[in-house]
Amino acid sequence: MARKLAAVRLDRTGRSSQTRYMRRLSRRPGATAMAMKALFLDCNDQLAPVWDMVAHPGDPPIDVNMTPFAREELPLMLDGYDVVLNDHSPMPTELVARCKQLKHIVFLGTGAASYMNVDELKAHGVIVHTIKGYGDTAVAEHAIALMFAAARDVARMDREVRAGVWTPQEGVQLHGKTLGVIGLGGIGREVAHMGRGIGMHVIGWNRTRRAGVPLVELDALLENADVVSINLTLHDETHGFLSAKRIAQMKPGAILVNTARGALVDEAALIEALQSGHIRHAGLDVFHDEPLKPDHPLAKMENVTLTSHAAFRTLEASMTLLRRAIDIVKKLR
Repeated sequence: MARKLAAVRLDRTGRSSQTRYMRRLSRRPGATAMAMKALFLDCNDQLAPVWDMVAHPGDPPIDVNMTPFAREELPLMLDGYDVVLNDHSPMPTELVARCKQLKHIVFLGTGAASYMNVDELKAHGVIVHTIKGYGDTAVAEHAIALMFAAARDVARMDREVRAGVWTPQEGVQLHGKTLGVIGLGGIGREVAHMGRGIGMHVIGWNRTRRAGVPLVELDALLENADVVSINLTLHDETHGFLSAKRIAQMKPGAILVNTARGALVDEAALIEALQSGHIRHAGLDVFHDEPLKPDHPLAKMENVTLTSHAAFRTLEASMTLLRRAIDIVKKLR
């Protein structure tokens, strides 16, 4: 079992900063010591019990921080560490550059580019490791859940019934409709597989050829799909991929589902298309700025179903994710 410890850190003046409560993995007698010191920077109440489930006595010792910290405290938090496991904390280059001992960042997921500049960090001698494939099924299931919720106005009716309003909404039957999947990596292929399973006609677009899904040109996908699921990785070439022009090409009355990254979509153009009805409904798990503020236009629209960047959050996916992260640390001895 992991044991808790309180770590008191010192600032540059030698004064102790606020106490950080951490856990350290115990080590089996005779286990080889790890040359590099590691920290799980931003564990939370959801991930802590999962961590205890997947961490083994013979694993390298990893401190686990459970206490929130201010952005500017990042160098203080990472002082003395060679490796950091990062769930979803921003890591600005100018702050990481002050962490002279840091050599590796293990990002818990694939979207590290949303939280740090990978190339800049590499230039400072910090290598970023990402973890692929751990939650393909979980994210795909969430995308399908959003698709159903959008097609049948589930969230809207839930809000209305709770408020004493009984207004059955007419929905869209998905069986026989066309599902267009943009990006056919692990998640996209799972979305396509599930779409076929409910009787949808599936077409896809990908930069390289992928077996198993009929591929079409992007213009044809946008013009013919009743539901569009975007499943691309965010980088410089895909930022704003679903532009105002491409949103205008979408079939009138289509549903858009985004469980990938908010920045893949031109947000202003999306809002305009939702307001005009060109897009019937959007199911969104990701946003340009997170957490989404309650006064954001998307939060005030009836034809938008929102979730809190939770598509990958299942016990099964989290167990796989944390175990793979620990295994990466083991290889960095």
